[in-house]
Formats: sequence, structure tokens, C-alpha cells
Amino acid sequence: MTFDPNATGNNDNGVFSLPFSQEESQLVLLSVPWEVTTSYGDGCSLGPDTILESSKQLDLCDSLYGTFYEKGIFQIPSNPNHIESGKVLKQKATQIRETLESGKPLSNEEKKDQDLINSASQKTNSWVYEQCQEILKKNKFCGVIGGDHSSPFGLIKALKEQYSDISILQIDAHMDLRKSYQGYKYSHASIMRNVMEELKPHSLVQMGIRDFCPEEHDYGQSKDNIHTFFDSQVGLHLSQGKTWSQISQEAISFLSDSVYISFDIDGLMPDLCPNTGTPVPGGISFQQMETLLYNLSQSGKKIIGFDLCEVSPGAHSSDLNGWDGNVGSRVLFKLCGSLLHQK
Repeated sequence: MTFDPNATGNNDNGVFSLPFSQEESQLVLLSVPWEVTTSYGDGCSLGPDTILESSKQLDLCDSLYGTFYEKGIFQIPSNPNHIESGKVLKQKATQIRETLESGKPLSNEEKKDQDLINSASQKTNSWVYEQCQEILKKNKFCGVIGGDHSSPFGLIKALKEQYSDISILQIDAHMDLRKSYQGYKYSHASIMRNVMEELKPHSLVQMGIRDFCPEEHDYGQSKDNIHTFFDSQVGLHLSQGKTWSQISQEAISFLSDSVYISFDIDGLMPDLCPNTGTPVPGGISFQQMETLLYNLSQSGKKIIGFDLCEVSPGAHSSDLNGWDGNVGSRVLFKLCGSLLHQK
């Protein structure tokens, strides 16, 4: 196969304009355009397509990871039917949210819609699990591109069956430890609570956290295997002379030998993801993200998979090549590099 990484990217190729097929690739990315339970901004169902289109503008060499892409990366495109069916459910969820925000009780019809959405969430989890199982059976690495942050539950479940000592590195503005939210058990706000209680990983390490409710805080603090690096506390430590590298190494020390990275784009500073559904002031810089991932890749621990969620071009934008996609595709590039070039 002829491929010149110095040439203009071919739009007919796949993610990052790479020419690899799924069979030729060591890393396969599953697009999951699911955003039914999002509770504020919209548009992350277009995240996989936004990242895919924007990725074709990247230059293909990295000062930390070199030419890791030569091992092959393939992104399975979004299924348009999934996007369209999600829009119908999203309309129902929006009506339920508006009723809750008004302080009124839900109607019987809205309660039925809640049950319908919960059922659809479970079906999505099962579909992701089955798709990822098939990829992993072929001895490939697998990643999920969301969608909202509930999207990767099925992948984490599939990996937990292979790696009993799995731990989670979560980069996020939110703890995502609610028991449920707005009546949805598998809400984007509950992904890590579901992972901890249903899948029981070795540990959960959270970075970038700066927006959470008392329930989440109390739950996290009550568990010896949840280690939260609150953004305000990290900022205080940095101001007192501690380095980011020291902080990242401390976070890595709480992880087991098999590490899954769960990356909600709103863990970054909001100027890097202005159209994400729930942006929050503060957060991790792009360079801090690079350092954290690189230190993990060189730690001797094994990165076994990852997700990247909540990238959005904006609810009212048809531009898949905007700033959010630009940043999202570069975060994805770093995630792929840390996995494929790890020590």
C-alpha cells in the first residue's frame, strides 16, 4: 500500500487520513453517537463525525510518540440510523427535563418515556459491549468515540472480562457518580457510579474535577479506591510550588497495571471545548493533558483502551471542522499515541 505521510491528506481515507482497513489496524475506534440523556447543551452525537472530519487536517508525526500511527488506526463510522433514532428519544428527554426544571410532577406519559429511554440506554450498552467484544477477540485494541459520557460502558465491561485488575483514569470536569439523574440510571452523569458498582474495577482516579453535587462528593470520599484530584486543590498545590509532573505521577501511582482512560472533553479548559454540553471554568490545559498521558505511557502500566466523549460542534452548527473538532481530533491523536507507543 502506497502512503505518503507528508502529502495532503486524502479525504477518501479514514481517521487522520490513514489508509488502513479495520483488519490491518491494531487499534479500532467504535463511533457511538448517543446523547439522549444529556442535561444541558446538545450536539455531542455529532462528536464522532466531527472528530473524523477534523482529524484529516493533522500532520502525522509526534515529538513524544513518533510514527505510532504506522501500527494502524481505523474508526468505524457512525451509523446514521443511530443518530436519527436518538433524536426522537432526545425530544422526549428534553420534555421530561423541562417538566422537572419547572418543578411540576411528571405525567404518566412522561414516566413511560423515562422507562423507554432507560430501556434504550441498556440496549445501547449491550450493542457497544457486543461490538467491542468482537474487536477485542481479534487481538486488537479498542476505543470508543462518543457521544455523551455514558457511551463507553459496554467497552469497559468487555475489558473488565479480560483484565480483572482494570483501573480507570477519568479526565472530566464532573465526577459522574450520581446514582441516577433525571430518572435515568445510565445517564452521562452516572457512568462512573455504574462502573464502580457493576464492574468493580481496582480503582478510579479522577482528574480535572470541578463541578459536582453533595451525593457524588460523599460517595467518592467514602470509597478507598476512588482518588479524586479536585481542580481547585490541584491549582492550590501548583501555586505552592508542586509541579504538574509530580501531581500526574501521584495520580498514576493509584492505578493498577491495566489502565483504561475515560476522557470527557470538558475535563479540559473550556476555551478548548466551548461547544461541549457542560463546560466549566478551570480545567486541564492541553500541555498538562499531554504530560499526563505521556507519563502514564512510560510508567510500565498497560493502557488497555480508552474513550473520548462529549466533543460537539454545537447544537446549531453544521460545521464539522470547527474548533471543537480540531481540539478533539488532537486529543484523540494523543490518546492513540499513548496506547500504541507505550513502554
